[in-house]
Amino acid sequence: MHRCSMTTSATWKVGRLAEASGLTVRTLHHWDTIGLLSPSQRTAGGHREYTEGDLVRLYQVLALRNLGLALDTVAACLDAGVDPARLVRDHLAGVEASIAALGVLRDRLVRLGDELSAEQTPTAPALLDALRAIGAGDRGLRTLGRHLDDDQIRALRSRAAALGPATHYLIEVEWPELYRRAERLRTAGTPATHQEVRRLVARMDELSAMFSGGDAGVAARVRAAWHDDPAAMSGDPGAPVDDWRELADYLDQARRDTH
Repeated sequence: MHRCSMTTSATWKVGRLAEASGLTVRTLHHWDTIGLLSPSQRTAGGHREYTEGDLVRLYQVLALRNLGLALDTVAACLDAGVDPARLVRDHLAGVEASIAALGVLRDRLVRLGDELSAEQTPTAPALLDALRAIGAGDRGLRTLGRHLDDDQIRALRSRAAALGPATHYLIEVEWPELYRRAERLRTAGTPATHQEVRRLVARMDELSAMFSGGDAGVAARVRAAWHDDPAAMSGDPGAPVDDWRELADYLDQARRDTH
């Protein structure tokens, strides 16, 4: 079968784009309906025509879908201006950091296990190394524990597990990016009532609802944990507390003005 070249025209009708991309016309129509990928042009007869810019977005959509993200998350990432290439780089960096951390933990536990197998009393350095490796990620959990009870923390973990591969991107990529964009608006003097600030807050609250199950009380307590110890919650020991708290107040103002 002859396949249409995508370099011979500046626009593509839906059937031609479906053939070239391996998608179905029905899928492209659905993505248009939900606003994920809408053609930039229409013919005089009302037929969809996709431009080169639309093809760039299609490529980004497919790249993020291949990473396991749900369609609503893909749309939010792209509409928030998140660079898909940076998503992949960030994920790769996170995977490599996890591999390195696991390697360190393995070495420490092997050394500790060797000492125990030899019926030796583990040395203080070996014990301290193992304790540090095991407890390195617990500071944020302890901060949450000051605001949530055990059942609420278990529920958060359960919902995070249910989201599967998307959890990493939602928590470690999209959410921080939303905060960074909000901080840039705040430091630029943008009013909390500005539409872009409200849009960012709405997406933050949407993500919060995904993990809290829509429990406004739990969501408020998680925000309080961030306000209490932003360095622990963000995983960034250098996070400036005053800036984080000013940002939290700024976002809360946007919420009050929105509601």
